[in-house]
Amino acid sequence: MTSLTIARERPTGADLTLLMERHTVDMHADTPPESIHMMDASSLDIPEVAFFVLRDEGVPVGMGAFKKIDATHAEIKSMHVLSEQRGKGLSRRMLEHILVEAKAAGFTRLSLETGSQGMFEPARQLYARAGFDECPPFASYALDPNSVFMTKVLA
Repeated sequence: MTSLTIARERPTGADLTLLMERHTVDMHADTPPESIHMMDASSLDIPEVAFFVLRDEGVPVGMGAFKKIDATHAEIKSMHVLSEQRGKGLSRRMLEHILVEAKAAGFTRLSLETGSQGMFEPARQLYARAGFDECPPFASYALDPNSVFMTKVLA
Protein backbone atom coordinates (compact mmCIF):
# COMPACT_ATOMS: atom_id res chain seq x y z
CA MET A 1 0.00 0.00 0.00
CA THR A 2 1.32 3.40 -0.93
CA SER A 3 1.58 6.34 1.39
CA LEU A 4 0.17 9.48 -0.26
CA THR A 5 0.64 12.89 1.28
CA ILE A 6 -0.17 16.42 0.15
CA ALA A 7 1.64 19.26 1.85
CA ARG A 8 2.42 22.90 1.26
CA GLU A 9 5.99 23.28 0.06
CA ARG A 10 8.18 25.73 -1.80
CA PRO A 11 8.04 25.21 -5.58
CA THR A 12 11.81 25.58 -5.81
CA GLY A 13 12.47 22.35 -3.88
CA ALA A 14 15.42 20.39 -5.27
CA ASP A 15 13.41 17.20 -5.83
CA LEU A 16 10.65 18.97 -7.79
CA THR A 17 12.72 19.43 -10.96
CA LEU A 18 11.13 16.51 -12.82
CA LEU A 19 7.59 17.74 -12.05
CA MET A 20 8.42 21.26 -13.22
CA GLU A 21 10.17 20.00 -16.37
CA ARG A 22 7.30 17.68 -17.32
CA HIS A 23 4.74 20.42 -16.67
CA THR A 24 6.67 22.81 -18.89
CA VAL A 25 6.99 20.25 -21.70
CA ASP A 26 3.25 19.48 -21.55
CA MET A 27 2.29 23.15 -21.62
CA HIS A 28 4.48 23.79 -24.67
CA ALA A 29 3.52 20.59 -26.52
CA ASP A 30 0.37 21.80 -28.23
CA THR A 31 -0.05 25.45 -27.26
CA PRO A 32 1.35 28.53 -29.04
CA PRO A 33 3.81 30.44 -26.80
CA GLU A 34 1.55 33.52 -26.59
CA SER A 35 -1.23 31.34 -25.11
CA ILE A 36 0.84 29.68 -22.37
CA HIS A 37 0.03 31.09 -18.93
CA MET A 38 2.00 28.74 -16.68
CA MET A 39 4.23 30.03 -13.92
CA ASP A 40 7.71 28.58 -13.46
CA ALA A 41 9.03 27.53 -10.05
CA SER A 42 10.54 30.91 -9.17
CA SER A 43 7.35 32.74 -10.23
CA LEU A 44 5.30 30.43 -8.00
CA ASP A 45 7.59 31.10 -5.04
CA ILE A 46 5.79 34.27 -3.88
CA PRO A 47 3.54 35.00 -0.87
CA GLU A 48 0.42 35.23 -3.07
CA VAL A 49 0.77 31.57 -4.11
CA ALA A 50 -0.01 28.50 -2.01
CA PHE A 51 1.91 25.62 -3.60
CA PHE A 52 1.28 21.95 -2.76
CA VAL A 53 3.14 18.74 -3.58
CA LEU A 54 1.57 15.30 -3.76
CA ARG A 55 4.05 12.62 -2.72
CA ASP A 56 3.86 8.85 -2.96
CA GLU A 57 6.22 7.20 -0.46
CA GLY A 58 7.98 10.58 -0.26
CA VAL A 59 8.51 10.87 -4.03
CA PRO A 60 6.89 13.92 -5.69
CA VAL A 61 4.31 12.73 -8.24
CA GLY A 62 2.00 15.75 -8.49
CA MET A 63 1.66 19.43 -7.75
CA GLY A 64 -0.91 22.16 -7.66
CA ALA A 65 -1.26 25.73 -6.46
CA PHE A 66 -3.60 28.64 -6.13
CA LYS A 67 -2.74 32.30 -6.51
CA LYS A 68 -4.56 35.17 -4.85
CA ILE A 69 -6.30 37.51 -7.28
CA ASP A 70 -8.03 39.61 -4.63
CA ALA A 71 -9.40 39.17 -1.10
CA THR A 72 -12.12 36.71 -2.19
CA HIS A 73 -10.92 35.30 -5.54
CA ALA A 74 -8.00 32.95 -6.32
CA GLU A 75 -6.79 31.10 -9.39
CA ILE A 76 -5.62 27.50 -9.70
CA LYS A 77 -2.09 27.33 -11.11
CA SER A 78 0.29 24.53 -12.12
CA MET A 79 -1.89 21.47 -11.62
CA HIS A 80 0.20 18.53 -12.83
CA VAL A 81 0.53 14.81 -12.15
CA LEU A 82 3.35 12.80 -13.74
CA SER A 83 2.04 10.97 -16.80
CA GLU A 84 3.01 7.54 -15.45
CA GLN A 85 0.93 8.24 -12.32
CA ARG A 86 -2.26 9.29 -14.11
CA GLY A 87 -5.46 7.27 -13.93
CA LYS A 88 -5.18 6.73 -10.17
CA GLY A 89 -7.34 9.65 -9.02
CA LEU A 90 -4.34 11.75 -7.99
CA SER A 91 -5.44 14.86 -9.90
CA ARG A 92 -8.83 14.65 -8.21
CA ARG A 93 -7.15 14.37 -4.80
CA MET A 94 -4.96 17.40 -5.51
CA LEU A 95 -7.95 19.41 -6.74
CA GLU A 96 -9.96 18.49 -3.64
CA HIS A 97 -7.03 19.57 -1.47
CA ILE A 98 -6.75 22.91 -3.29
CA LEU A 99 -10.49 23.53 -2.89
CA VAL A 100 -10.32 22.90 0.87
CA GLU A 101 -7.20 25.03 1.31
CA ALA A 102 -8.55 27.93 -0.78
CA LYS A 103 -11.78 27.97 1.22
CA ALA A 104 -9.83 27.79 4.50
CA ALA A 105 -7.76 30.77 3.31
CA GLY A 106 -10.98 32.79 2.99
CA PHE A 107 -11.52 32.67 -0.76
CA THR A 108 -15.12 32.40 -1.95
CA ARG A 109 -14.36 31.93 -5.64
CA LEU A 110 -11.73 29.84 -7.41
CA SER A 111 -11.09 30.19 -11.14
CA LEU A 112 -8.70 28.69 -13.66
CA GLU A 113 -7.43 28.87 -17.21
CA THR A 114 -6.71 25.67 -19.10
CA GLY A 115 -6.13 24.76 -22.72
CA SER A 116 -8.83 24.22 -25.31
CA GLN A 117 -6.80 21.54 -27.11
CA GLY A 118 -7.65 17.85 -26.91
CA MET A 119 -4.80 17.06 -24.54
CA PHE A 120 -6.53 19.24 -21.92
CA GLU A 121 -9.90 17.44 -22.20
CA PRO A 122 -9.27 15.23 -19.13
CA ALA A 123 -8.44 18.33 -17.09
CA ARG A 124 -11.58 20.14 -18.27
CA GLN A 125 -13.67 17.08 -17.37
CA LEU A 126 -12.03 16.89 -13.93
CA TYR A 127 -12.84 20.53 -13.24
CA ALA A 128 -16.41 20.19 -14.54
CA ARG A 129 -17.03 17.14 -12.32
CA ALA A 130 -15.78 19.22 -9.37
CA GLY A 131 -18.40 21.91 -10.06
CA PHE A 132 -16.43 24.37 -12.19
CA ASP A 133 -18.38 26.11 -14.95
CA GLU A 134 -17.02 27.84 -18.03
CA CYS A 135 -16.82 31.60 -17.63
CA PRO A 136 -15.46 34.67 -19.41
CA PRO A 137 -11.79 35.60 -18.98
CA PHE A 138 -11.00 36.87 -15.49
CA ALA A 139 -8.21 38.96 -13.93
CA SER A 140 -5.79 40.01 -16.70
CA TYR A 141 -6.75 37.26 -19.18
CA ALA A 142 -8.21 38.03 -22.60
CA LEU A 143 -10.29 35.91 -24.93
CA ASP A 144 -8.05 33.32 -26.58
CA PRO A 145 -9.11 30.40 -28.79
CA ASN A 146 -6.46 28.30 -27.02
CA SER A 147 -7.90 28.95 -23.54
CA VAL A 148 -10.92 27.76 -21.58
CA PHE A 149 -11.80 29.71 -18.44
CA MET A 150 -13.70 28.09 -15.57
CA THR A 151 -14.83 29.19 -12.14
CA LYS A 152 -16.47 27.81 -9.01
CA VAL A 153 -18.08 29.47 -6.02
CA LEU A 154 -16.69 27.91 -2.83
CA ALA A 155 -19.66 27.12 -0.61
